Amino acid sequence: MGSETLVRKLPNDIGGDEAGKIERVEHELLPWEKRCHALADVLDFHKIVNTEEKRRGVEALGAEMIGKLSYYERWIVAFANILFQKGILTPEELATKMLEVERRFSDVPSAQHS
Repeated sequence: MGSETLVRKLPNDIGGDEAGKIERVEHELLPWEKRCHALADVLDFHKIVNTEEKRRGVEALGAEMIGKLSYYERWIVAFANILFQKGILTPEELATKMLEVERRFSDVPSAQHS
């Protein structure tokens, strides 16, 4: 048994994989990305979800899901799953809140969403 079978490669460990050139582009975070980052800080400050839990939560999404989601989308899904597991939030509560926010923003002209 070789060492490569002893250590499983995690989904976000892409070092050495075939890939194209990385285009590094600085960009301003979108408002929802800033809120996501602030949420991470609040969850950590209140000792609800720490950085290690977030990292494991993202890894638990698996390679396919990680490949489909943006950086902050991964964080949001990981936070939701962790809060579900801890019994702090239920899927129903999240769905209800998402509908409430969707309704609130559907009544606002699109220029005000940013």
